[in-house]
Amino acid sequence: MKVLLLHAWPLDERMWERQLALLAEEGYEAVAPRLYGRGATIDGWAAQLLRDDDDPFVAVGASMGGYCALALARRAPERVLGMVLAGSRADADTWDRRRERERQIAELRTGGNPQPVLPSEPTPEELAVAQEAMRDRLDLRGVVASFGGPLLVCVGDADEVVSVDEARELAESALRGRFEVLEGAGHFLSTDEPERFDALLLDFLAQWRT
Repeated sequence: MKVLLLHAWPLDERMWERQLALLAEEGYEAVAPRLYGRGATIDGWAAQLLRDDDDPFVAVGASMGGYCALALARRAPERVLGMVLAGSRADADTWDRRRERERQIAELRTGGNPQPVLPSEPTPEELAVAQEAMRDRLDLRGVVASFGGPLLVCVGDADEVVSVDEARELAESALRGRFEVLEGAGHFLSTDEPERFDALLLDFLAQWRT
């Protein structure tokens, strides 16, 4: 079975190196595409990913990657067997969040951040475009409410971006939602608490074992 690992901002696909190795050992076909460089909208990213492969998959999205997972489910619900949203949300940005993104975009484009040390690292412009895509994304709470597959929503109790209450409410709005809190974890669950995140992920994926 294919597992699509979708990375967070400002990280890239390398954040999933541990999970890629783990899932391969367990017999899953795991891939971690790079989301930067795919255009200016998350819906456009989803369209490209769906064109890249025709197989059904489980989408695992961390923060920004969760927005992409929901866009995939909106475009092709029949292809998405299940979803994991880790430190992510389904609603559109509030005005306060949009203002903060505008600040970050301006900082990235006026030299506030250094150029990448390695060629594989995202450039300030790629990070700025991704911020614009997140700022302008659709409200996809309706996708969560209508999604027919299993949905795992997990969050750290020290997450400064998504609150425990928000994540719980999102899971409860789903037809087949499950909610998990990782104590002591911040926004990036798979790197903050990798062992506990891996255990949750494997347990979630086990339902597709034959």
